[in-house]
Amino acid sequence: RSFHVTGVQTCALPIYSMKRILRSSVVAVGLLFAGSIYAAEAVDHPDTEGAELRYKGAPVPISAADMRLTAGGPQISEEEYARSSQLYFERCAGCHGVLRKGATGKPLTPDVTSERGTEYLKVLIAFGTPAGMPNWGSSGDMTDAEVDAMARFLQHEPPMPPEFGMKEMLETWNQIVPPEDRPTKKQHKYDTDNMFSVTLRDSGQVAIIDGDSKKILSIVDTGYAVHISRPSNSGRYVYTIGRDAKIVLIDLWMNPPAKVAEIKIGMEARSVETSKFPGYEDQLAIGGAYWPPQYVIMDGPSLEPRKIVSTRGMTVDTQEYHPEPRVAAIVASHEHPEFIVNIKETGKILLINYSNVDALSVTTLEAARFLHDGGWDSTHRYFLTAANKSNKIAVVDSKERKMEALIDATEIPHPGRGANLKDPTYGPVWITSALGNANITAIGTDPKGHPDSAWKVVRTLKGMGGGSLFVKTHPKSKNLWVDAPLNPDKGFSQSIAVFDINNLDAGFEVLPIAKWAGVESEGPARVVQPEYNADGDEVWFSVWNGIDQTSALVVVDDKTRKLKKVIKDKRLKTPTGKFNVKNTRHDVY
Repeated sequence: RSFHVTGVQTCALPIYSMKRILRSSVVAVGLLFAGSIYAAEAVDHPDTEGAELRYKGAPVPISAADMRLTAGGPQISEEEYARSSQLYFERCAGCHGVLRKGATGKPLTPDVTSERGTEYLKVLIAFGTPAGMPNWGSSGDMTDAEVDAMARFLQHEPPMPPEFGMKEMLETWNQIVPPEDRPTKKQHKYDTDNMFSVTLRDSGQVAIIDGDSKKILSIVDTGYAVHISRPSNSGRYVYTIGRDAKIVLIDLWMNPPAKVAEIKIGMEARSVETSKFPGYEDQLAIGGAYWPPQYVIMDGPSLEPRKIVSTRGMTVDTQEYHPEPRVAAIVASHEHPEFIVNIKETGKILLINYSNVDALSVTTLEAARFLHDGGWDSTHRYFLTAANKSNKIAVVDSKERKMEALIDATEIPHPGRGANLKDPTYGPVWITSALGNANITAIGTDPKGHPDSAWKVVRTLKGMGGGSLFVKTHPKSKNLWVDAPLNPDKGFSQSIAVFDINNLDAGFEVLPIAKWAGVESEGPARVVQPEYNADGDEVWFSVWNGIDQTSALVVVDDKTRKLKKVIKDKRLKTPTGKFNVKNTRHDVY
């Protein structure tokens, strides 16, 4: 691997001290069985620490009345069951599923867990595995009592969270400022196109920041752990969705920008998008839920729910019924009045024509299981999306409304929206990094100009290591930025790798973003998600620290790769995703 380092030294992977390990009461069992567990669980999760599971989790309320005990299962009290349910939904369901059927993580249903037994499960939960199953006990994230209760909880039937239909949604729908009472023009001087919506993950808020002055314009209360922000086609509104399935509509014309409507579409969710096709701009919004597995089409300006559609159905490979096919990425087609919707567990991609909401026309494409995130190629015709646990990249031709290709990728591709650039040799390519290894994969996307390279892996670069979540570039840039916030090496998780697009084989430079922010020694301080400003000459990074520690946003000059600005504020708690209005609404990445 070829790279050089600016202001940071690489270091060995962290090893837990014996003193820290001995804190767990299950250490004796761990010493006896750890070897066999590690061998058996070699592919449970990407090679990351427990941060990824916390990054995915969402709270789902379960009471003692929801207990479902398995005959012959170990004893568990109502209090232990309720607490274990809470911990499972917050930390485990994102990988293993609400019903524990498995996805990125393996199935944890009683037929599997009861064969392994309580002591085995205690060791697994407490110490994790080298493949990335978090060490919840030895890390201190779970107490000995919680580890023990979780091991017993997993041997019983999973609780069934409540369904969430139109009645429940309407009870949560709140028009704070109805559309007719909103401003008819901007009430401030700021450029809405260069505003950033910044997720403040653990505080359940987003910060709206002016990209020119770097001033925080407002802090808006949203759902828990906002996953994405999506501007409307006009750029006036921003839609956010929390992992607790709460959608919030923010009016950027107001002074300061403020929440004008909100609704919950379920118990857990990830995705929201708005209509973009000419004639339908800003008219509709769609939200996709993890639980219940369904999508909801809403009125764009008010969030009034209009149509709920379940996604339960058969898988593309084994043709088996799946009770929990969660909605992952959603994008708005530029070619037709359609939303393109990934159904994670069944491996299906839905083309939902919204020209008549009362008579939806849905085309189903078969891809591969565990569809996750993805984005457009540079022409906005082809949607490339990761089927992460299947290690595939699916390509949809949105113009012809068909599957174009299914491409093999390396372990656990995680593109975010991906990155588009012109490779010096292969022409236009789309880039994804990976959670499970250091590979950065380039796929040719120009079937007319470069037919020999189209829909093939044309180049594989080596990054800092596994644990990458996002790659980013810009049409005006010569740089490709790759983060690694879930890499166990702090030298990498607190830094950013940057490649010269015109000399990709030269390797990458490492910039010490957390050190520049002055918080590298205060906490985990993971550097996550590069995002460009509207002009494409600045790159913004989140330095994601603990909620009681100092976090920051770091702005880097894209041309010189030098520090330009550090934004610190007590209100910037656990910043993660950032979404520039212009780039996001025009799908520039």
